Amino acid sequence: MTTTGALPHEIRGVMLPVTGGRVLVPNTTMAEVITYAHPAVVKGAPPWLLGRIAWRGWGLPVVAFSALAGIADEESDDNARVAILKALGGHARLPYFGVLTQGFPRLTLVSEDMLLPDPRAAELPLGVREQVLVHDQPAWIPDLATLEDLIVQALTQVAA
Repeated sequence: MTTTGALPHEIRGVMLPVTGGRVLVPNTTMAEVITYAHPAVVKGAPPWLLGRIAWRGWGLPVVAFSALAGIADEESDDNARVAILKALGGHARLPYFGVLTQGFPRLTLVSEDMLLPDPRAAELPLGVREQVLVHDQPAWIPDLATLEDLIVQALTQVAA
């Protein structure tokens, strides 16, 4: 098999189960999945910012994606995990952040013909870049840059 420099026909993604749906993130943003432990509360933070957890010497903010996006009022922490994502926005104080998941994230291969715009999608929720169908199942593709900015803004406001 020869390579021609063309883009791969499939990419690896990770499906994060959240309350009310699934979030599809690139596999390259995933650092680790850990067991959920109640985070230290950040006083004055919005309800979607659950607090901070200790991970490898960092105090990582943990986000309830469904609450941020307005999909659910709150997320259960029964059988929950935290998906640790690499922050790509260049915020010096936010190299990683956590997203509360409802169970285990699942690795999935995604190709162009498997990733289709969801015809039922209405107005996109906050933090969502696109609503798609993956293997005929609805999923949200998060706007990671916006998500990182919202986390930084929330942490900056409560520190002031």
